[in-house]
Amino acid sequence: MENSRRDFLRRTCALVAGVSVSPFAVNGTTDAETEQAIKYAIVHDETKCIGCNACVEACRETNHVPEGVTRLSIERKGSYGEYPNQYYHFTRHSCEHCEDAPCVNVCPTGAAYIDKKTGIVSVHADKCVGCQYCLLACPYEIRFINPVTKAADKCDFCKETNLKQGKQPACVEACPTNALVFGNLKDPDSLIVATLKANSTQRNKQDLGTRPKLFRITAKPGEITL
Repeated sequence: MENSRRDFLRRTCALVAGVSVSPFAVNGTTDAETEQAIKYAIVHDETKCIGCNACVEACRETNHVPEGVTRLSIERKGSYGEYPNQYYHFTRHSCEHCEDAPCVNVCPTGAAYIDKKTGIVSVHADKCVGCQYCLLACPYEIRFINPVTKAADKCDFCKETNLKQGKQPACVEACPTNALVFGNLKDPDSLIVATLKANSTQRNKQDLGTRPKLFRITAKPGEITL
């Protein structure tokens, strides 16, 4: 029964997406992209991540995320190899801040939106009716219903907290190994642009055309050890 319900809602989301009122691309570029001077993104360097979860706890404290839900998690894969040379891989699981975001396309109230100034995918909690279309539409399965606000919630790069104070996102500030790099993709002199130029990176599910802005420097066998 639950699978049937999810299938029905996914089909409904697809139909809503087909008639969604969103910026139409002209020659592959939307009006929002033409005017936008800032396009925030993040890089997770898996070769530096030690899986300490300092980022997760910093996010929770800074953004007042209730227990039982999370905007960010670090998934541990492994162990690989044999003792004493075992190693693990750590992968960040959070909003990918897609440039063509399915969650925004299916939202019937405009609660899910892309901030025109920064490119951050965010949520107007006061507009959210809890229909959960965005949860089902997200191919990365990172959204959740906040048990306090009853609205959809997810990572917003600390848009309403640290960024307003001129700081880096909480996860970036808390990382003890500098495994996270955050910045403006449209600034050629930014650290994130330099990082992307210097490293081979991957993004999840690029074949879907969502154009995610969470980049990964993937760990090679043996690079992460505990």
